[in-house]
Amino acid sequence: MANNFNYYTPTQIVFGKGAELQTGALVQAQNCKKVLLHYGSGSARKSGLLDRIEKSLTEEGIAYVQLGGVVPNPRLSLVYKGIELCRKESVDFILAVGGGSVIDSAKAIGYGVANEGDVWELYDRKKQASGCLPIGAVLTIAAAGSEMSDSSVITKEEGGIKRGYSSDYCRLKFAVMNPELTMSLPPYQTASGCTDILMHTMERYFTAGSHMELTDSIAEGLMRTVMKNAEILRDEPGNYDARAEVMWASSLSHNGLTGCGIVDKDFASHALQHEVGGMFDVAHGAGLAAIWGSWARYVYRDCLSRFVKFALDVMGVEAGNSDEETALKGIEAMEAFYHRIGMPVSLKELGISPSDEQLQELAKKCSIASGGKKGSAKVLREADMLAIYRNSLG
Repeated sequence: MANNFNYYTPTQIVFGKGAELQTGALVQAQNCKKVLLHYGSGSARKSGLLDRIEKSLTEEGIAYVQLGGVVPNPRLSLVYKGIELCRKESVDFILAVGGGSVIDSAKAIGYGVANEGDVWELYDRKKQASGCLPIGAVLTIAAAGSEMSDSSVITKEEGGIKRGYSSDYCRLKFAVMNPELTMSLPPYQTASGCTDILMHTMERYFTAGSHMELTDSIAEGLMRTVMKNAEILRDEPGNYDARAEVMWASSLSHNGLTGCGIVDKDFASHALQHEVGGMFDVAHGAGLAAIWGSWARYVYRDCLSRFVKFALDVMGVEAGNSDEETALKGIEAMEAFYHRIGMPVSLKELGISPSDEQLQELAKKCSIASGGKKGSAKVLREADMLAIYRNSLG
């Protein structure tokens, strides 16, 4: 039986070649007075994208101020600078130009301007938001799905603490998505993005309780599509159609569609990776790949039917002599896929070698961030988290 659910996706999507040229008109429709143009490194400027967007804004008579410098695992310190700038300049709309890190940073700035007190208290679970500045985005990386999600993740440099916060207040007004803008990404970043997309779907797929047949079919089709096109992009990084498939999958994987009718999402792998990302500043998708196999082998017996279905319907393996054998074949097939696109399947392959003391710290932080427990396929507590970290060393 399907569980009750609410599905809310208010973001307007403008998709296709040259879509960024419509940015000024889209911002103008928001009836704003001054915009914060928020972006990452110099690549947006070097590529000419920022010039095109600035021209689009100027042609519509839109005033704006700029704040660049967003990095992967976006930093709280830059969020504070953005909040201060927005208040000083009376900014009433934020335009994020970049990938999930830039959009997440924009969301945090938007929260900080619209709410009293320290914005970190939202991410630290000490208070709830009552609003957010309106936000739009021009997407340059297909990965996080932040352009259509209700969530954002920020890293506090002091203590290397990475936390997420979710509410409908931060959902974007619009997202401009031109697959051509992702063609200049390095292969590792493209593969890491594809991994993140897959994980957003798997976090909703490997869950206890009832599921809807239609939701399963959408999730399985999305995963097969991403894996197929990830391998195409490995060999043909300029393939527009493959870029388009992956970019749209990025949005659909994290806008709630693949979770409709599911009682409780898992997101344990994300929680585990957030702590690794906070401590070692690794690429998010690659970190997920490095941890996933260890997590899967730790929990699959508690969610056996889902792992069997995944092995047969997504990975296309032949059934084994038992459900357990089939499930393990599916996990192995997934890890083989990660290797084919250049992703790690252990922390060693990720390039880090945490000490046992560091692993214990990771598990403790993950437990605290999760309120003592996390997961749906199998509920994990601190001891479980530590075991998964240890098993993921490689």
